[in-house]
Amino acid sequence: MPDHTVKAYGDELNQLTAEVARMGGLSEAQVADAVDSVARRDVALARAVVERDAKLDAMHRDIERKAIRLIALRQPVASDLRRTLAAMKLAVDLERTGDLAKNIAKRGLVLAESDPLQPLTRSIERMGKLVSTRLRDVLDAYAASEIDRAVAVWNTDDEVDEHYNALFRELLTYMMGDPRTITACTHLLFMAKNLERIGDHATNIAETIYYEVTGQEFTGERPRWNPGSAEDSPEPPTPA
Repeated sequence: MPDHTVKAYGDELNQLTAEVARMGGLSEAQVADAVDSVARRDVALARAVVERDAKLDAMHRDIERKAIRLIALRQPVASDLRRTLAAMKLAVDLERTGDLAKNIAKRGLVLAESDPLQPLTRSIERMGKLVSTRLRDVLDAYAASEIDRAVAVWNTDDEVDEHYNALFRELLTYMMGDPRTITACTHLLFMAKNLERIGDHATNIAETIYYEVTGQEFTGERPRWNPGSAEDSPEPPTPA
């Protein structure tokens, strides 16, 4: 293969990785801003999160298109193929993370119209910071191809589940104690569920990094928390 062709091929791979990193940065910002908008009852910030989601969707489509083109024209093998496939998989997780952040922001807009529930809002904020930290760490692991750091993020998945468990019970206690809080608590409950799912996407990313670097599937068993039927119940529509 001529030198100029090899260089062009390498540039395409590097560009693909860089675009995933940029998408990761935006996704991370979306999560942090969505949680911050809830904590501060900041309507303008919540609306900005909702509006920015379209950019994440466009980045996902662009990464997917470029990865497919690279596979079709360059026919990468071994680590290059894994790198290309990893970019596609990560873009899916990041796009879904953005959707979940948008859902949190939309529910925050509804909550801003009701009386504040400061103790519960602070609980959401703490869980949001934990999830944001995991997302940042796993994206840093991707940028540096650090397996150990990715596995460390994977191993903290149960911490997110524990926060969700505690918040789930806290919200139920509030609703049983004061039926007037049921609507607001329901929105907070699904915010917590969205954060728990974002944590799962961070875990997915960690597994993809492991595969990209080693060529092997990660064989660990994820910690699971099952609160009964509530875990599998469908989420009601997010406010339009």
